[in-house]
Amino acid sequence: MSLSPRETLLRLFDKAVEVADPTRSLADYLPEKPRGRCVVIGAGKASARMAEAVEAVWGPCEGVVITRYGYARPCQYIEIAEAAHPVPDAAGLEHTQRLLARLEGLTEDDFVLALISGGASALLTAPAGQITLAEKQAVNEALLASGAPIGQMNIVRKHLSCVKGGQLAAAAWPAKLLCLMISDVPGDDPALIGSGPTVGDNSTGEDALSIIRQWSIDVPRSVARVLSKKTGVLGTDDPRLSNVTNTVFAAPSQSLASAADLGIELGLQPEVLGDAIEGEAREIAEQHAHLAILRQKNLKANNSPLLLLSGGELTVTRLGNGVGGPNAEYALALALALNGQVGIHAIACDTDGVDGAADVAGAVIDPSTLARAHQIGLDATAYLARNDAHSFFEKLGDQVVPGPTLTNVNDFRALLIYPET
Repeated sequence: MSLSPRETLLRLFDKAVEVADPTRSLADYLPEKPRGRCVVIGAGKASARMAEAVEAVWGPCEGVVITRYGYARPCQYIEIAEAAHPVPDAAGLEHTQRLLARLEGLTEDDFVLALISGGASALLTAPAGQITLAEKQAVNEALLASGAPIGQMNIVRKHLSCVKGGQLAAAAWPAKLLCLMISDVPGDDPALIGSGPTVGDNSTGEDALSIIRQWSIDVPRSVARVLSKKTGVLGTDDPRLSNVTNTVFAAPSQSLASAADLGIELGLQPEVLGDAIEGEAREIAEQHAHLAILRQKNLKANNSPLLLLSGGELTVTRLGNGVGGPNAEYALALALALNGQVGIHAIACDTDGVDGAADVAGAVIDPSTLARAHQIGLDATAYLARNDAHSFFEKLGDQVVPGPTLTNVNDFRALLIYPET
């Protein structure tokens, strides 16, 4: 039995998530368990699943990893702690201190395995200087609402932290450290994944201040004071990084390639537009709508449907007070730009199952989206204006809610384009 367009899109998203499951490939990157003391640490929305994969290979081992509330896994030996994401909380602060305590007194004969995935920036919480948790939370919320790209946000986060920008690796020195990472950032730069807790960075506090000024973010005096001085971020040539190996073992490109392969099996013509697309969600949506309509005009009636795939990390400049996220906002803007164009369907979801701060991965749209919204009194333009895309799709029943996916390779977008009839 042939699949409907919606079923096809959901199958493609499920495939992208499945391929990024840490239990599929992490073991291939693990060395033999060291004979001396071995400490496992980590943070991120996939970190508990990663720890589960480590225990399956290594057996008993000590350590602490911090994951998002609801993302814990039943590990027997590694302690799984939960905290808030995307805005840090007191639990994250407490757990980070316990994690750091595990690294005290290590020697060059010891070994540290770090498990880092997207979400670690919020979950590893250790404010620098005299910055309070409340001030750190306010800055983080402002960054998320500003529309700044993830790379710039993470530069600011590094210089406001005692663990990011290589400082976690410094805490483990002189032990050998292997960091296994799942990428959720465009370009898969290890320095950006979770704000690079085991990776040096040559940016400065002044660079962070420039970003704050660029995006008109108000910050407390304590934050400006920390950034105006030399922070603890390690330069890339810091000797405390000489024993560190950073390895990205799962990335968005792999998920998009697997979705493309599935698309071929389903009789589609896949094309990957890119795995590192950045920009304002509604602007990228308009570009993709224009591209989809152009591609459709070149399809003949007997051609197989096209499948346009893309990943990366879109942003939202928050102007309203609605409930939304980059993927839902993209989907709503795409629906408006397509304006009911027959034969074009789409999905936009975050592979971690959380779009923005909502426990919703994203949404699906089809040619009837706007008409169905109008029938029940929903003004799509107004919902987009107040950044309330999640509420819009909830009322239509078009949300994608997979629950915790236990991985995170960022945005997954697919446009399914049928020939015009």
